[in-house]
Amino acid sequence: MAHERFNVGVVVERRPLKSRWVDHAWLPVAVIAGVPEAAPWTLLGEEAGVQRFYAGAFDVDLYRAETAGYRDNLESGAPKLWIAAHATGVTPPLDILVVTADPNEGAAYTEAGDNIVEAVPMPDEVAGVVARFVAEHHVERAFIKRRRDRADPDALALRPGRDKEGGEP
Repeated sequence: MAHERFNVGVVVERRPLKSRWVDHAWLPVAVIAGVPEAAPWTLLGEEAGVQRFYAGAFDVDLYRAETAGYRDNLESGAPKLWIAAHATGVTPPLDILVVTADPNEGAAYTEAGDNIVEAVPMPDEVAGVVARFVAEHHVERAFIKRRRDRADPDALALRPGRDKEGGEP
């Protein structure tokens, strides 16, 4: 199976909340093409109480079987990367589960309920890598509509010589 892997840096924000139960929230907000020299969980800046951190470098995996999703993402006009994370409650505060260019995979991570999933803008350098991968590996597959088998109306009917419970008379 054709597979390609490259790294991106993930930027997250710690945002203050006005809540009785929680004082802040963590959200992935951006990716950086390539891997910066900074150590993971380096504070990048603070503005109006919102802190931005470099969370570290993470792999983006591209698979030949998923090129239709990548193509649709690129053709949307505003390609995205999906970052799925899980709040840990300890340091580091987020466990980044995946960074993906596949919208279907990103949506699948929302089903767990407790994951934080954010779609962030895809940098042009990353879009170029994804576009090249799609151009090299995408094979258009014809849609085949499935037809249900026709029901046999006599399959559940009573047969001569049998009682209602299906046993012998």
